[in-house]
Amino acid sequence: MASLIGRALGGVRRYGVSLAVQDYIQGIASIHAWPMLGWLEIKQRYRRSVLGPFWLTISTGLMLAGMGPLFGRLFGQDISTYFPYLTVSLIVWMLIASLVNDACTVFIASEGFIRQLKAPLTLWVLCMVWKNLIIVAHNAVIVVLVMMFWPPALDWRVLQIPLGVLAIAINSIWLGTLFGLLSARFRDIPQIVGGLLQVLFFLTPVLWRPEMLKENQWLVVWNPFYHFLEIVRSPLVSATSNWFSWAVVLAITVFGFAASLLFFARYRPRVAYWV
Repeated sequence: MASLIGRALGGVRRYGVSLAVQDYIQGIASIHAWPMLGWLEIKQRYRRSVLGPFWLTISTGLMLAGMGPLFGRLFGQDISTYFPYLTVSLIVWMLIASLVNDACTVFIASEGFIRQLKAPLTLWVLCMVWKNLIIVAHNAVIVVLVMMFWPPALDWRVLQIPLGVLAIAINSIWLGTLFGLLSARFRDIPQIVGGLLQVLFFLTPVLWRPEMLKENQWLVVWNPFYHFLEIVRSPLVSATSNWFSWAVVLAITVFGFAASLLFFARYRPRVAYWV
């Protein structure tokens, strides 16, 4: 891994970033292709199924119906406030975890297309992102039902929710190019990332609230997943805006795209051989 980073730093000047940037631009400009491909992947997964992607909604709803009362009682929480918190937290976490896992396998899963079609690699990353946005849109039905049963105190901050989801989607683009490239070269990375996500699920305030840590609440500030959760969760659950989390997400976005562009500019031509 260290040698790969060293070669990337040495090769960027030679190859430049123009081709990598062009790949990003061409991929985003192919708006006639990646939304259709993402939807076709969903249809292919649930072909001959009556409910299709709504099976995911049903399974998520059943899981929340079991977890909400149980963990609410274990943590001594008021179910009317804890259940909406858990619902939004779990659905947003499922989106983030799915995007991270799929980012590691995006190029591996698209092996046949990459070898046979002359298309920007970013196209397959955007297809992956769109597919996960379709899935979370189905799961959003659960959020609406829960909020109808326990209405939150909504205000203008609710407009930040789609912006938060958009921020997660934008970050998954650089994550897909970077992790997809590294995973194509080192096939152990998807397994490592999958294991780390299972641990991070319990270390991130999804099932529990940050205030439960009392004087140790500062620990969650060092968890980047917490900030991505907060920019979507806080406007809906507590009608507040966590501007510090927005600043952290913006910093991660800038740094992430810079790092991914560095690797993408150097190793993009090798992806077809690695997959």
